[in-house]
Amino acid sequence: MRGCPHVEQKRPVFFAARGLLLVLEGCDGMIIGAECAGVGELVSGSDRIPLWYEHKGEGVLFATALHSGHLLRPELLSRSALDEATRLREEDPCTEQWATVAPNWLIPLRSRFEVDLNRARNEAVYLEPKDAWNLKLWKSPPTRPMIEYSLEEYDAFYRELEVFLSEMERRYGHFVVYDLHAYNHRRQGPEHPPADPATHPDINLGTGTMNRKRWAPLVERFLRDVACYDFPGRRLTVGENVVFRGRQFPRWVHSRFPETGCVLSIEVKKFYMDEWTGKVDPFLLRAVHDVIASTVPGVIEELEKL
Repeated sequence: MRGCPHVEQKRPVFFAARGLLLVLEGCDGMIIGAECAGVGELVSGSDRIPLWYEHKGEGVLFATALHSGHLLRPELLSRSALDEATRLREEDPCTEQWATVAPNWLIPLRSRFEVDLNRARNEAVYLEPKDAWNLKLWKSPPTRPMIEYSLEEYDAFYRELEVFLSEMERRYGHFVVYDLHAYNHRRQGPEHPPADPATHPDINLGTGTMNRKRWAPLVERFLRDVACYDFPGRRLTVGENVVFRGRQFPRWVHSRFPETGCVLSIEVKKFYMDEWTGKVDPFLLRAVHDVIASTVPGVIEELEKL
């Protein structure tokens, strides 16, 4: 993949290609294939740099995994002070595979360390340690043109998102978004005990940016169906707004589609992987996919009752 040189760079524009096949893989052998309706790129001269893959299908459910991406533009990678393992630990590995529970999805490919699509635009490019878990981020900070290019990526994503969700609103009258994430629970290190399960549920549902009263039936159905699911070996713990409440992405959707769009921000504790080595358990990864998929019929049933 070629980088985006900033010499005589033209303003990037959105580009979409159709008829691709997306294969989501690389998580210890697990592969989920899906027809891909398009790819989002920024075009600058002859350079085309993929930003996301998307699929438009039939139905009211849309999904995304904003922090699943791991790619960095070469000029940022050369300036980054983070090794790959540290960067991966703060990303959400393999969460893009869960997005295939929905017929409609948009999956970013870029690392949050290039641009964070779940932060407000003025906070979307991490520059200082305080922006990202007090990590030393840069050997040399990105230049202003590099930052502006990353923000163009941010803008392109939200432009496409608005088109995508507006089409769903026109077609179906309403829609649900599964905003998929994973979170660390062993921040003290691999030799230390994990965070207290009482305050760190297996699945946290963030509802802090929505009109909770309006969307209560969907929220409560999701929580109930997860709690009752026969997960391999045990029942999962599930909580609402315990560790995360949702951030910029659900806030943006709820502000633009307040009566028709419901975002469920689903944070899965990284029990499906070793967050320090990056090794994923493919059995647990698939099991999480299945529990998320099991919630879809009930959530859609509640939506249709509104």
